[in-house]
Amino acid sequence: MMDIQNIKNRFGIIGNSPLLNRAIDVAKQVAPTDISVLIQGESGSGKEVFSHIIHQMSARKHGSFIAVNCGAIPEGTIDSELFGHEKGSFTGAHEARKGYFEVVDGGTIFLDEVGELPLNTQARLLRVLESGEYIRVGSSKVQKTNVRVVAATNVDVYEAVKKGKFREDLYYRLNTVPLKVPPLRERKEDIYLLFRKFVVDFTDKYRSPNVQLTSDAQELLMSYSWPGNVRQLKNIAEQIAVLEKERVVDAVILHRYLPEEHKTSTLPMTFKEQGREDFSERDILYKVLFDMKKDMVDLKKLVVELIQNGVDSSSFEQHTPYINQLYQEVSPVPAQLYSEEQKISTPTIIHNPSAVSAVNGNSNYVPLDTQEAEEVEESLSLVDKESDLIKKALKKHKGKRKAAAYELGISERTLYRKIKDLNLE
Repeated sequence: MMDIQNIKNRFGIIGNSPLLNRAIDVAKQVAPTDISVLIQGESGSGKEVFSHIIHQMSARKHGSFIAVNCGAIPEGTIDSELFGHEKGSFTGAHEARKGYFEVVDGGTIFLDEVGELPLNTQARLLRVLESGEYIRVGSSKVQKTNVRVVAATNVDVYEAVKKGKFREDLYYRLNTVPLKVPPLRERKEDIYLLFRKFVVDFTDKYRSPNVQLTSDAQELLMSYSWPGNVRQLKNIAEQIAVLEKERVVDAVILHRYLPEEHKTSTLPMTFKEQGREDFSERDILYKVLFDMKKDMVDLKKLVVELIQNGVDSSSFEQHTPYINQLYQEVSPVPAQLYSEEQKISTPTIIHNPSAVSAVNGNSNYVPLDTQEAEEVEESLSLVDKESDLIKKALKKHKGKRKAAAYELGISERTLYRKIKDLNLE
């Protein structure tokens, strides 16, 4: 049997990571058997390569091999694709058709993204794994097949089982031998080797000068998280080989080719540019609370400054507009939503009680250091806070929902849904 290095050479695998070597060793040991294998790993980590290792090193290597992306086949046709159908079994079935399990009889079928299979198709697959039997769509005749199944997924199948999205019996039947393909960020010692290989390939292909990385660029390359794994690294190498005029690439140049959304940031998750489309009510509430906290800190600093400098009516009146602005921003109802009558009656805060009579006799002025203060009970409802925040954003942007959604940190589709749910039309 071939050793690990020979397997790497044969299948074009680059790297010396212990985790990678362990995955190759598992594939080598399980290949001669007929045991089902579940390959787990992130998108772009090279799961399909391991399915080829298992097939080519098995007794089925002279049989057929087919890779099926389960996530790319519509739910209505997946059963027909896998198990075939009879003529007239559904609209458009003008003739009988063999499925993959019939075509690959005696070989190996690789089911990529197996976690995307519908539940009824999972039941059919389980029967094939247990007895080798299947039935074409629209038929009642049981047929036999001798196919080895190698499955792969980039999701946590066990979590899908707990959520009822994946059959537990199928999970244990597929997971006879689990094979974990490590993500690129756990193979840091392999990143530069892979990059050099890809760059050499692309510079030869496009007949361009070779590319070299400075030491700081190499450090950036290995410290990056590579969420797209080997596939993403290959794409970056091709971009640099084709587009970059400088053939000695430093960290500054390399930084321009790394996607912004995945660069390291110290900001909380709520404020980062995120790829997901929906934000929960909790995220919106956190944003409100962070904004309120910042305003309160500014207000406290101002009060301390006034106390340290000694407070008189003239110095306090100098800061009155700013205090009023902060008051409006942290008040239970956003200041922008007050009607003209409400704005007139909004209290203005004055520290020195003796200055009340000096301000045009306005009865709405409220002294800060009064001994008796009326306590206003503020609504703590998440729905009210969310509704107020959406109204404030819409009014600020004059009803332009796209701009309001950007201000709130949510997608425009989410904003439309929340406007409908909260009856804010």
